[in-house]
Amino acid sequence: MDLSPEQIRHIIIYVFVLIFSVALHEFGHAIMADMLGDDTPRRQGRVTLNPLAHADPIGTFLLPIMGSVFAVGAGFGGGFGWGKPVQWQPARVNRKWKMSTAEILVSVAGPGMNILLGTVIALVRAILNGRGIVPVNSQIDQILHFAAFTNYLLFFFNLIPAPPLDGGHVAQHLVPYKHRGTFEAYAKYGPFVVMAVAVIPQIARIFIIPAQFCSDHVYNAFSSLF
Repeated sequence: MDLSPEQIRHIIIYVFVLIFSVALHEFGHAIMADMLGDDTPRRQGRVTLNPLAHADPIGTFLLPIMGSVFAVGAGFGGGFGWGKPVQWQPARVNRKWKMSTAEILVSVAGPGMNILLGTVIALVRAILNGRGIVPVNSQIDQILHFAAFTNYLLFFFNLIPAPPLDGGHVAQHLVPYKHRGTFEAYAKYGPFVVMAVAVIPQIARIFIIPAQFCSDHVYNAFSSLF
């Protein structure tokens, strides 16, 4: 496959943004577990913003690169990927926290970091545009828009209630006890649900549309202030 310089630039930017977004996501899980009293992530070197500490050779590098090469060649989208899961032990958290509450907090901390980063990027973009430092629709402006959108995308995608996504872990602890058996039976098919949501465009709209809405409207709200 022959790639143009513009397509190569697109791939590099996509992978760069994804690596840092995924790293912050995993850092969120690690720092929350650490704050709740479990030092396992800290002992494993995961309470850090260093992307390499959270990178998975296949999920963070190989698949995003291969996926984005295929995508730009086909003229749409980008690849997908994941970071190295944070290992933590719910039984080691401070006893003032219920184990189920701790698991929910650690699960939502990852997506929470993504929505925080997306919002901060949108704010920075609005300030740079409003003060004329970065022209609207310039290359840097497009990268900032893409970075904000990617983080909102990760936020909504990871909250899908299907294991092994974070939303699946949250749903598992919110389902009434009498329905746990039904949920566990559904959870066995969680990875297939995730794959279907990720690769079927019609289904992927459930997280793409809200991500687009947030990236546009949050930026517009900040722009009105500058």
